[in-house]
Amino acid sequence: ECVKELKIQVPELLVEVLSPDFRGDLDAVDCLASSGLDVFAHNLETVNRLQAFVRDPRANYKQSMEVLIKAKESSPSVLTKTSLMLGLGETDEEIVQTMEDLRRNSVDVVTFGQYMQPTKRHLKVKEYVTPEKFKHWEELGMEMGFAYVASGPLVRSSYKAGEGLGYPDGVLGPCCCWLYGVPG
Repeated sequence: ECVKELKIQVPELLVEVLSPDFRGDLDAVDCLASSGLDVFAHNLETVNRLQAFVRDPRANYKQSMEVLIKAKESSPSVLTKTSLMLGLGETDEEIVQTMEDLRRNSVDVVTFGQYMQPTKRHLKVKEYVTPEKFKHWEELGMEMGFAYVASGPLVRSSYKAGEGLGYPDGVLGPCCCWLYGVPG
């Protein structure tokens, strides 16, 4: 309802929502993806092998992929977006496989950022990824057909969201509203 009301009040407003996985409730995904938003974002967080170590046990790679697939099926014109943290011990081959899975499932936008250990109780950083490696993932992503790739040590899923410049002209437009923390 929030997205629908925003679009009624300001029809030209572009809206990106960072969505939970709704515990696999694909009807809830359909409802959100069909609400009139412009970008449906759901973060995969890491490669398949590391999911159990990085994410809440209720979340997993397959379920997150199903969420992204359902969002695109529900509203084909909506851009789908996900984000991955690097530096958790993933291999290059695993990153490529994840990117291939995302493209096969019609995900449009991907961001890559450096994992930073927020507290001593969280996972330790296994690797600090070089700027050159981040550039490599950006270039590879564009070659693979992503509409947009943001890749760098300080990139987060909401990269440049506050500036409304998260996407180059032609991908979305100059003015966006980002909604995060949709109840799930």
